[in-house]
Amino acid sequence: MKNINKNKNININININIKVCLYLEFYHFLGGILFKNIGTGLLSSYKNQKTILKTLGVEFTERWDDNCDIYQFNTPWLKSIYLMKKAKRMGKKVVIWSHVSAEDINGVFRFSSFLVPIARKYLGYAYNLADIIVAPSEHTRGLLKGYGISTDKVMVMSNGVDIKKFIHDEENRNAMRKKYELSGTVVGNVGLVIPRKGTDVYLSISKKFPKNNFVWFGKIYNSVIAEALPKTLPDNLKFTGYVEDGIAAFDALDIFMFPEKEGNEGMVVLEAAALGLPILIRDIPVYKGWMFDRKNCLMAKNDEEFEVCLKELIENPELRKQLGENAKIMANERSMEALGIKTLGVYDKLLGKY
Repeated sequence: MKNINKNKNININININIKVCLYLEFYHFLGGILFKNIGTGLLSSYKNQKTILKTLGVEFTERWDDNCDIYQFNTPWLKSIYLMKKAKRMGKKVVIWSHVSAEDINGVFRFSSFLVPIARKYLGYAYNLADIIVAPSEHTRGLLKGYGISTDKVMVMSNGVDIKKFIHDEENRNAMRKKYELSGTVVGNVGLVIPRKGTDVYLSISKKFPKNNFVWFGKIYNSVIAEALPKTLPDNLKFTGYVEDGIAAFDALDIFMFPEKEGNEGMVVLEAAALGLPILIRDIPVYKGWMFDRKNCLMAKNDEEFEVCLKELIENPELRKQLGENAKIMANERSMEALGIKTLGVYDKLLGKY
């Protein structure tokens, strides 16, 4: 291995002599139709992993190849389990990113609560096939322990954010605000429109701030699959559906409100932070240790506190600026360059050498 400069502001390019199979099940199925027009944290993490490998100068393929040293999986569906077992039989090393937990299945699709106990057993089995499991937070690491997985196998590493992409662009911001008729201090969210992420809070809170625009950029599922939004929405609240330019969507906002009830990290929080947005989130375990109330965000302990916190943010531009600046510092600590060093640590533990 060549020398590595550990300064986060310097690009890393060390050309490690290994080959990685980076695998996301169904990613290439029918031209990637299942991943088009969705915009999930899973897909963002997968793209970040590609960026990290390129930054490190590591050779990788996105399709199965028997000649790889490390097999890096992103979803433990049935074919992935088959391929993990195949890799193990060949004496190769397997790492899996634990994007999914049984707990965060609740509040996603209709009847998903019935799947939780099944998912807990299935994921426990699937994740245990790996030599190393990468968890995006200490919270997820704790959940995996409850599935019967030894925490010795689990390394905690953020999914990260590509701070070189999430850069403020006034022209894109204005174009997005014009397109969706947004003005004043705009409150919003970016991501899938599912109950777990707090659609009920947006519906109730927007009614209490009629002078402010509220907008949620993100895919809306068919009502057969997920609970439908009300037919009549408050006049100041918009659900746009999927938008192509997610960065411009964040940039159109003045306050990022994310009332998610359960998660494994919250990549949209990192992305909002990278743009220096003031962030309002729910006080839940996943944020422990990296999001701090009144330092780089405001935290609401319940639905009622969202109203109080949001009122303070709307009325206090100086607080918004301070929280946004501190959030940006946090995002920089989870840049692709910073996570490149940690990725090397994962590979070192797998192979015992670079």
